[in-house]
Amino acid sequence: MSSSDASRRRRAVLAAALAALVVSGCGFQLRGQATYAFQSVYVQSPAGSFTAELRRALEGAGSAALLDDPAKAQVVLDIQLVANDKAVLSLSSGGRAREFALAKRVQFRLRDKDGNEWLPSDVVVVRRTYLYDDTERLAREIQEQRLEREMQTDAIAQIVRRLQAARKPA
Repeated sequence: MSSSDASRRRRAVLAAALAALVVSGCGFQLRGQATYAFQSVYVQSPAGSFTAELRRALEGAGSAALLDDPAKAQVVLDIQLVANDKAVLSLSSGGRAREFALAKRVQFRLRDKDGNEWLPSDVVVVRRTYLYDDTERLAREIQEQRLEREMQTDAIAQIVRRLQAARKPA
């Protein structure tokens, strides 16, 4: 091994150690498994893609078992509302819509089978905006669908984080 190879190897090790130090110093940590104050949960929600993704997130991310029977679950996650809104933000000089705002609103609560609230009714709202060009109609539709998927994923992540903060009522 030549001295230039050894020098390159030392620099690579030093760069990797420095990168690890920088990443650990900023508070970064790998996402771990979510821990909850409850052992089992039932999701009561209207059927659809939101419910399917929420169930996958709860199954894959947490320490609580996802049950299909509310009578056997320690808590019930009630998804009371899932709504998508779209509004015009600005118009072109010709009076056509130029910029849109999308919003996803999810209202939920967490309760036990006796009706005690672990988390009172709460709302998660996720918003995105995008520009629209009349000449690119297909691109707008694709962009809007992508933004809606991202908003759904973001709303579910926020709900999972709020479930981690839930505590048994006193």
